[in-house]
Order: sequence, then C-alpha cells, then structure tokens
Amino acid sequence: MDINLKQYEKLGPFEIKDFVAKLATKSAQENSLSYLNAGRGNPNWVATEPRDAFFLFGQFAVTESKRVLDLPPGVGGMPKAKGIAGRLETWLNKHDDMPGASFLQAMVPWAVKKFGFDPDKFVHELADSIIGDHYPVPDRMLVHNEQVVHEYLLWAMCGNPRPKGTYKIYAVEGGTAAMCYTFKSLKSNRILNPGDTIALGVPIFTPYLEMAHLEDYDLHFVEVHAKQEQKFQYPDEEIKKLLDPKVKAFFIVNPGNPFAVALSPETIKQIGAVLKKRPDLILLTDDVYGTFVPGFRSLMGEFPRNTLGVYSYSKYFGCTGWRLGTIAIHEDNIFDEMIAKHPESITKKLDKRYGTLTLEPRKLAFIDRIVADSRDVALNHTAGLSLPQQVMMSMFSLSELMDAKKDYQKACLGICKKRVEATIEGLDIEVGP
Repeated sequence: MDINLKQYEKLGPFEIKDFVAKLATKSAQENSLSYLNAGRGNPNWVATEPRDAFFLFGQFAVTESKRVLDLPPGVGGMPKAKGIAGRLETWLNKHDDMPGASFLQAMVPWAVKKFGFDPDKFVHELADSIIGDHYPVPDRMLVHNEQVVHEYLLWAMCGNPRPKGTYKIYAVEGGTAAMCYTFKSLKSNRILNPGDTIALGVPIFTPYLEMAHLEDYDLHFVEVHAKQEQKFQYPDEEIKKLLDPKVKAFFIVNPGNPFAVALSPETIKQIGAVLKKRPDLILLTDDVYGTFVPGFRSLMGEFPRNTLGVYSYSKYFGCTGWRLGTIAIHEDNIFDEMIAKHPESITKKLDKRYGTLTLEPRKLAFIDRIVADSRDVALNHTAGLSLPQQVMMSMFSLSELMDAKKDYQKACLGICKKRVEATIEGLDIEVGP
C-alpha cells in the first residue's frame, strides 16, 4: 500500500487515528484478519444494573403518562406527582421478575433515607424527566440529581478528609462539553484573556494543547513536565514554574492521560505550597480516570477554592455515547472573587452581557455564567443537560453509592489488571516496581 503519510502530520491525533483505522479495516478485510481499535477513550464493558433500572423505569413512566391521558393514536399526558412513589412500589411488585426491578425497589428508599427526599417529589422528578417533555428546570441541574451527583463526586473525586461546604454542579454533555464551556466562559468573563499564559501538566490529552492555540483563545502556555523516571510525578523544578505571576492557570489531567498515574500526596502538597504564595492561581482538573484509583484525591478535594473540577461518567460506567459529565465549582471560590474585582469598565460590559438574566447581574455566580455562556446567553432558558440523560446520571451515581462493598469498582479494576498482565506477558517484557 503506497501512501504518503507525511501529509497527515498536520492533523490532530484523533483524525490520524480515524485514518489509520480505515487502513486497518481495509487490510483486515483483504487478509481475513481482525484488528484491535484502541484509539478511543471508552471501555468495552458497561454497567448493566443501572441500565436495566433505567429502561424498566421508563416503562413505568409511560404507564404514568397513560394514566393521565391515553388517546387512541398514542397520545399521553404528563406524570403527576401525588402518590407516584406508592404507584411505583405497586408497579414494581407486579413486575419484580423484570431486570432492574430489585435495583429500583432498593434505590428509592435508599435515596429517601440518605438525602431526606420526599418520595413523591423524587420519583416524579425521575418519571417526568425520563419522559423528556420539558426543558431542564433548574437549567444547571435537576434538584434531586444535583444532590445525588454531589455525593457521588465527593466519593469519586474528593477522598478524605472531605472538603467543607458545597459544590455547585453543572450537568453537561460529557467531559468534552465541560472543557468547551469552561474555556468559553473563562474568556467571556475576562478571567483568561488573549495573550495570557497558562501552564499545562504534560504529557496531556492533546486537545488541550490544540485549544490553547486556537484564535478563539490565543493563549500562551508553559509545560510542566511529569517525569517518567519519577513515576510521572512533577518534580520541584517543574512545580516552581507555577510561581511565575504570569501563569494565570494550571490545567491538568489527573490521573494522567496518557500515562494513567494519579498525583501523589507529595505532589499535591507541593501544589499546595505554591498556592500559599499564589492564592490567585486557577486550577482546572480533568479527573475522568479517578474512579480507577481507590481512595483517589482530586485537586478539587484538596484545594476547593481554587479548583474547577471536570468529571465524565464515560470511562467508569462505559457510557461514552451517553455524554454525561459535570463541572463542579465550590461555593467559596476565587472565580467569583476575580469577577467582582474587575474594573468598572469590564464590569459594565459583563452587566450588559448577563443583564437579561437577572436584575443584579453582578451577583451572578461564575457557575451560572458558564450555564448561560453554554447557550450564548440569549438561549439560556434552553440550557441544561437533557432530562433522560440526567436520569441516567442519577442511576449511575446511585448504583455506586449503594454499592457499599465497592464490588463494581473491584470488578473494573480486575479487568484492567488482567489486561495489563496479559499485555506484558504477550510482549515478553519485565516491568519495574
């Protein structure tokens, strides 16, 4: 096969991957072979129990719709809240042999007890949302879903000790949307401006390198290198780059992509020492792989004031196609303070930008500005992750929270361990400690 590969150097890595996959497919077909496509960030296993529950609950929600209105052509009504928790219990007793029934029977009382939910309000949020007739209200995140996801993120991201206070969460269409919305709003609110310098922890997910160069943002960046010989931790001389006052923000993937190693307690302590001298330093951390590290500690758990945390459900639950992610910002954060300290000339421009949303735009939190910016402000009333997606997010989160023995996490880690060992054996190499 005579192909000039030089011309493809200017493409991004995922575009190159698509090209290589086409070549591999053609070659495999011609030679009756199979090939492994390891070029996308999704596992080839999925969490089945919350999916069983999701699809079964959808059937219940349709019966609730028909209970309100059932016209012959197939026109239903909106599920009603009063008594819906009891009706769900009765319905599940009649369908207790269906996959997902036992999960739902345990899920509702568990959530009611854990979070103090009103049973009817909780079940109605799920039923109305899985039907999907309404816009998300609140636009940032559904009331019950946010409380569930908040608890899940505390487990998945924050480790111990848990930070005090509360995170405000925006449910978004995966980690990709989280990054796009974040970059856009940092620029719109003049927190990061064209020509500013950011630090990137490298090696890193390559789109972050590409985004910084886009004309939209025109950012300069310095590389903070994780050293392979130091087990992919950042040595002192690299961390010290963050002391430069020109560096406005530090962007990091933790555990690393592609090297899959989490920040050590020592490295986190080094970053903390920097923050004592640079309390204005923004930390943006993408922690999608954190659930594969028992007892994982994100920067958002250690330094909540300075950190914007991005998380995606895709890797852990095998749901890349569902597009489920979050942006989390602590209620006590430097982003709101930075906006409040803008000179009057900039503040007036931001007043104009967000003035149609509230009579007091200067009190609008940064997380809510991200929501508005994600729909170009004018379409803020249509913002938010689709309601069926939020139901799936709730059920994924609850499945993990209810799993006290962490059997699902152990199974996922077991798969990864077995595959790494098989790869090492197949390559016939020795791996150091």
